[in-house]
This record gives sequence, C-alpha cells and structure tokens, in this order.
Amino acid sequence: MKPSFINYRDLKATIDAALDPIQQLVATASEATRRQLISSLNKLILSLEDPNDTIHRYGHMNLQTATIRIGFDLGLFELLCEAGGPVAVEEVAQKTGAEPQLIHRILRYLAAIDAVAEVSANRYAASNVTRNLTEKAVEAGLGHYFYTAGPQYEALPAFLKRTKYKNPVDELHTAFQDAWKTPLPAFQWFSENPGHLTYFNDYMALRREPELSWLSVYPVAREVKDWDTKDNSKAIYVNIGGGIGHQCKQFKEKYPDLPGRVILQDLPHSIAKALRTPGVENMEHDFFQPQPIKDAKFYFLRGVLHDHPPHQVRKILEQTKAAMGPDSILLIDEMILPETGVNLTAASIDMTMLTALAGMERTEAQWRETLGEVGLELVETFMYAPLHYEGVMHVRLLGA
Repeated sequence: MKPSFINYRDLKATIDAALDPIQQLVATASEATRRQLISSLNKLILSLEDPNDTIHRYGHMNLQTATIRIGFDLGLFELLCEAGGPVAVEEVAQKTGAEPQLIHRILRYLAAIDAVAEVSANRYAASNVTRNLTEKAVEAGLGHYFYTAGPQYEALPAFLKRTKYKNPVDELHTAFQDAWKTPLPAFQWFSENPGHLTYFNDYMALRREPELSWLSVYPVAREVKDWDTKDNSKAIYVNIGGGIGHQCKQFKEKYPDLPGRVILQDLPHSIAKALRTPGVENMEHDFFQPQPIKDAKFYFLRGVLHDHPPHQVRKILEQTKAAMGPDSILLIDEMILPETGVNLTAASIDMTMLTALAGMERTEAQWRETLGEVGLELVETFMYAPLHYEGVMHVRLLGA
C-alpha cells in the first residue's frame, strides 16, 4: 500500500493548532509541569532528526554560546527588550556602533537559534529567550561556562584518553589543569585570575532563589527543643565553608531568639569580604584542618563536598566528625540525584565537577556510602527543591 500523501502545509497548521493550548497551559503550569512539557517536546523534536541535523546541532553548540556572548557585548538583548517592538537592522547598527551587514548576520543567526525573533527581512524583536538573556544571572552564568568551563570541556576527551578512562580522583590532575596549563587546583587558580573569578562568583551569588532554602523544610524547632538555653557560649550553628555569610544571615533572621553562637567559617579571603550580620561571628578556618568549635548543635555544609574528590571529602567529614558531640547534627546541603532519569542540568553539573575538580554529584545511596566510610549516618533527607534535586541531609554520629 502506498503511503498517503502528506500535505505539509496542513500538517504545519495542525501542529500550530496543537501548540496553542500548550502555550496557554504553560502560562499557569507548575514548574514540574513546565519541565515535563519541555522534556516531552524536546524528545519529539529529536525523534525527527536526520544525521545531518544531529551533526549541526552538536557541531554548532559552541558557536551558539559564542554568538550570544557577542550579543551581550553589543547589548543586543537589552536593546530589543527595551524597544518594546520590532527594531530595524539599521537602527540596531546605529545604536551598537557595529556595521549593518555584520549586525544583520548576527541577528539572523540569533533568530535561527531562537534567541531573538525575526519579524521581517530586516526587523527583529525580543522573544522569551531574549528576555531571559537580559537577566544578570544568565549573563554571568554564560560568561563562566563560555570563558572558564568551555576550554575544560574541550580538554576532557584527550585527558580521559590519556588517563585510560579512569574516574578522576585527584584535584591536581583533571582536564582543568590540561586546559589552563597550570599545576594549581581550580580554586587557587581562580584567586590568581580575577576575571574568571568574577563571572563565577556573580553566577553563584545570583543563581539561587532565596526562598529555595533548607530552612523552608528542615525542622529546626524539633531538633533544638532540648537545647541548653543557659549556656550561650555553645554554638548552635556553624556554617563551614560558608562564603561571605548569606546562610548565617538567613538562619539568624529566621531564628533570632535561639540562644547560642552562630558562626561563619571560611578562608581569609572570603572572611575579609563577609557580611557583618549582628549576632554572627566571622571566623577564619580551613575545613581540612581540625574543627575548633566543639559540640555545636548544627554543623552546616552547603555545596562544599561536591567540589572535592573522595579523599578530600573524607578529610572534611573526619575533621567535622571529630568535633561533633552526641547531640550534634551535621547538615549537608547538596544535590541528591535520583537513581534513574537524571535531568540534563544535573548530569551536566556532575560532568563539570568531574572536569574541573575531580568532584561529583551523588545519589542518596552514594551519600550513605560516603558518610558510612567515616562513621557517620544519614538519618533523614529533606528535599526543598526536588525538581533541582536539592535537599538537606540530617547526619549523626553512627550509633548516636
């Protein structure tokens, strides 16, 4: 039987009609629904690819980011958003100081990757993606990935081939060192390369929403009901490797009346820039060295352990464990991957940790194994951003 004739104009109209209710749904959909729609539609798109499509989709990924960086440098995305409607190529050229022919070619490419909308042969307007690209977190993040992470990704295939495809476990021997021709570990290299450090710090500071916090789910009140309220010399909360102190500030603001010391710990360069929050002590401390604060109620590590290879993770945990008393709780705020179906963002972050730091993201089973190796027990997990796999783990001394 011959296949029935397909009228592609009618097919396009059918698809467009099907997209209308989907777009209406997105306007009121939950984050979980929105992500599922993206996943389903993306799988549909990829199912239609031929080999040539696959070549150009993967082969031009770096070009996409490079052209978006050019858009940032020229202020194209803010220009289109502020215009409130279509803008002629000549006007864009005049406002950016670039040659009209070049601007036209750049805008044409950005429209082809749906970063802007093409209205007519010489007129362009802002799209949803254009508006996303005006966000400071997006610009900082793409700066970090393009300028700092990008060369590491390029070095990764040769690095793994040279090391006979062994899982990296040494922070001094990763694709990072190959990419930047340096013997330094990543964070020390950052301190000597302030431009790269600025992109990284700005991205880290802007990427997390304050309301997505362990404090929204963890039962602090339940755990401190028997806390000794007479001894204010004891620490109630020690934020280890806490940067400039945002977490301490949030803890103090949410629980201003809890007795006990609230302490921020980090290396001198971070403490020098730390927030001066009333009731918070800023303390210089290297978490690879013995923990000076003994018997605190909560020791808190956020996004620290995934930055380090297994042997360094054990050192950090052992130093913290040695300071813990029988009533102490170690809170580990990290990504907790599912066993299957890990999303693209999380899988990409895991590979980035491998590339730059010999670190990794872990499943709950892997976290239990890691903690058990040093005599700690994962008692309970509280997910505060399940779509991002982010949660806080309640950890005690084994047998406590």
